[in-house]
Amino acid sequence: MDVQKTTINALRILSAEAIDKAKSGHPGFPMGTAPIGYTLFQYFLKFNPTNPQWDNRDRFILSAGHGSMLDYTLFHLYGFGLTMDDLKQFRQFGSRTPGHPEYGHTVGVEATTGPLGQGIANGVGMALAEAHLAATYNRPGYKVVDHYTYVLCGDGCLEEGISYEACSFAGSHGLGKLILFYDDNDITIEGNTDITFKENVGARFASQNWQVLHVDLTGESNSDVVALSNAIESAKARADKPSIIICRTNIGFGSPLQDTAKCHGAPLGAENLQTTKETLGWTYEPFTCPDEVYNHCALASRAGAQAELQWKKMMLEYESTYPELAAEYKKVMAGEMLNLDDIEDLYEFTKPMATRQTSAAVLNRIAAHVPQLIGGSADLAPSNLSDMKNTDKITYGDFTEKNFAGRNIHFGIREHAMAAIANGMQLHGGIQAYCATFFVFSDYCKPAMRLAAMMKLPVAYILTHDSIGVGEDGPTHQPVEHLIALRSIPGMKVFRPADGRETAAAWVSCLRGNEPTAIVLTRQNLPQYPGSGRSALKGGYVLDDCEGTPDVVFIASGSEVELCVKAKAILKLKGVQARVVSMPCMEVFDKQTQAYKDNVIPKNVKTRICVEAGTAHSWYKYAGDEGEIISMTSFGASAPAGTLFPHFGFTVENLIEKALLLIEANEARKTEKETAVNEVAETNETTETTEEI
Repeated sequence: MDVQKTTINALRILSAEAIDKAKSGHPGFPMGTAPIGYTLFQYFLKFNPTNPQWDNRDRFILSAGHGSMLDYTLFHLYGFGLTMDDLKQFRQFGSRTPGHPEYGHTVGVEATTGPLGQGIANGVGMALAEAHLAATYNRPGYKVVDHYTYVLCGDGCLEEGISYEACSFAGSHGLGKLILFYDDNDITIEGNTDITFKENVGARFASQNWQVLHVDLTGESNSDVVALSNAIESAKARADKPSIIICRTNIGFGSPLQDTAKCHGAPLGAENLQTTKETLGWTYEPFTCPDEVYNHCALASRAGAQAELQWKKMMLEYESTYPELAAEYKKVMAGEMLNLDDIEDLYEFTKPMATRQTSAAVLNRIAAHVPQLIGGSADLAPSNLSDMKNTDKITYGDFTEKNFAGRNIHFGIREHAMAAIANGMQLHGGIQAYCATFFVFSDYCKPAMRLAAMMKLPVAYILTHDSIGVGEDGPTHQPVEHLIALRSIPGMKVFRPADGRETAAAWVSCLRGNEPTAIVLTRQNLPQYPGSGRSALKGGYVLDDCEGTPDVVFIASGSEVELCVKAKAILKLKGVQARVVSMPCMEVFDKQTQAYKDNVIPKNVKTRICVEAGTAHSWYKYAGDEGEIISMTSFGASAPAGTLFPHFGFTVENLIEKALLLIEANEARKTEKETAVNEVAETNETTETTEEI
C-alpha cells in the first residue's frame, strides 16, 4: 500500500461521502486540496491532539470555510476526537461538523470561517500575535513563542477585498511566520475564473512584499508531497516576509465532475461518487478507512505530543531563569489581568471632555497595568486618540517589521482587515486586542465584528465621531443608522457613554466580558456628572432623580444625556418632576433583573421621552406605547454641530415642550380611561338594579 496516496484519497472519499449523505456541501475543494492538508498535517504542522490548546502549537485556518469537510476529515484522521459518526452527521442539527467551521464548537477549529477572505486576515492577526509575544517573552536559548500560522484559501478569498488589505498589511510588516496556501483551481460557483479574475496573483503578492512559490498538484503530480514539502521548507526559510504557495490543483480531483463548477457546491451524487472511488482505486466500504492510514497519521500526532513535552521541559528552565517574565507570560496566555478596580484613577474625571478624550485617558491608564493590551487605528489615531502614550516608566512603541515588541499598531486605511486581524490576535491568545476608526466606518468593519460576536471574542472597538456632532464633514461622515446596526448583532455590546466615568465603565465591561464591545464616542466636549460611574456597568441607571414618583422619565445615551439633565432642572422650576436615566448600553441593561429594570424605568410612569441622535429603532421598547422618541429620521447635513443639533430637534427647549405636551396628553388619556371605566361601572350598576326589580 502507498500509505501517502491512500491517506490523501481517504481525505477525498470521506469528504465526498459525508457531503453526499448530507445532500449538501462543497466536495470540490477538499478533493482538490487533500494533498495540501495531508502534507501539512503529516510533516509540518506542530500540534498535539490530546492538548489542542497548547500555547506553542502551529495554527491552521481554513479561510475557504465552505470546504469544511477537509477540516473534519483531517481532525478525524489525526486524532482530534471527531468520530466517523461525526462525519456522518455533517451539516445536521447539533452535530460537531457544521456546514462551515465554527470556533469553540469543533475541537481543532482555530477560527470561524465562511465569509471569504476573513480567514486570511485572521491568520495575519495570529501571525502578528506570535511575532509580538515572541519579541516580548523570548530570550536567548528560550524560544517560548515559536510557531507558524498556515492559511488555506481559494480563488474566492483572493477576490474579496479584505484579502488585499490583510496581505498588504502582512507584507508591510514582514510577518515571516505566515504561510498562505492558495488553491488555484480556476473555478468558482459561476464557472471558470476567467470571466472575472484574470490578474497575476504571484505578481500581486510579490508587489506586497511576499515570497511567492509555485507547486503543480494537477494530473499525475496531484500527490507530489515532495514538491509541496520543498515549497513549505522554502517558505519557512524566509523569515523576513510572509510566503504564498500557489498550488495548481484540480477541483473535485478524481471525480467525473473534475475541473467543473458542478462539483463546487453540490454533492457528487451516488453514481459519480462510485465512479470516483473506482478512479482512485478506493475499495473500502462507505465511511471506513484502513488501519494503516490511522497508524500513519498517528505518527504525526505522537511527534506533536513529543514536541510539546520538549517545550514544557524548556519552560521549566525558563521559569527558573526568568521567573518574573515567565509568570507574566503565563498570566497573559491564561487571559488573566489586573483587577481593573485596583487602578485608582480609572474613574477620575473633573472637567468637560469629549468622550474620545476620556477614552484615551482610560486606555492609557489600563495599558500601564495590562501588558497584553495591543491595538491601533485605521490611520486615524490622531483623531481617535487610540494610541498608547510613552511615559517615563513605560515605552509602548510602534509595531513595525523592525519592532515586533511595539504595542501601537498602524493598520493603515484597511478597516475590514483591521477588525478581522484584531479577531485573529484575540483568537491566538496572550493578546487583548482593540482597534479604532470613525463610527461611520463601522460599516466596513461589521462583517468581522459579526464573527467576533459569534466567536465570543472580547475585542474592543473604539468608534469616535459618533453622530451629527461630526459637523462640517457632512452626512457621509455622520453615523445615523449605525447604532441600531451594531445593536442588532447578537452578542455585541454597544456602549455610548455620556461622560468619562461611563467611558471607564465601558472599557471595564469589555475587558471583563467574553463578547466584543463597541465603545461609541463623541467629538464634542461633554460635562462630567456627579452620579455617573460604576453604575454604568449595569447598562442603564438613574443618573439624576427627582423627589417621589416622576411625572416624566427621560432616557438617553451619550451626548443627549446632557440635554435631559438640563431639561429636568428647568422642568423642576415649573413644578414638573423628571427623572434622567442614562442608557449607555442596552444589551447589558436588558440582562438585569426585572426588578432592577422596573426600578430604573417604573412601569407605572408612562410618560417617557427617549433621546438619541440616531435612528429611533432601538428605543421603542423603552418608550412604550405612550412615550415619545426624539431621534434622527433623515441623514445629517454639512454644518457646525451647534447648528445641526437644534435643526434636528436636539434642544433643551424641544425636550421641555415635548415633555409638557406628553404629560398633558397622557393626563387627558388617563382621564378618558377613568371616565370610560366609571361609565361602564354605572351601566353595570343600573343593569343589576333593573334585574333585581
